[in-house]
Amino acid sequence: MRKTIKLTPSLLKRIVIEERKKLSETLETGATDPEDVEAEEVDASDQAKTLTHDVDYLKVLKIAEVKLIRRVKKIREAKMRLKKRIIKRL
Repeated sequence: MRKTIKLTPSLLKRIVIEERKKLSETLETGATDPEDVEAEEVDASDQAKTLTHDVDYLKVLKIAEVKLIRRVKKIREAKMRLKKRIIKRL
């Protein structure tokens, strides 16, 4: 079963940027026509797999970020308690 991907503005923008890069590479190789250059063809399923991998990695990073934010919050609270204790003892 194939999963369809919505054509969002960001995805469309990325596709256009990739095509622009290919055209600039064509001009750098000295070819006068883009059809003269050998194109590297990539299967759509391979591209979807990398996209899925990137999304999964983003989720993992978000979870790690939440854990770190909680840890920093606890550190700040402990720091404030110590400051209050030091001021109280002075």
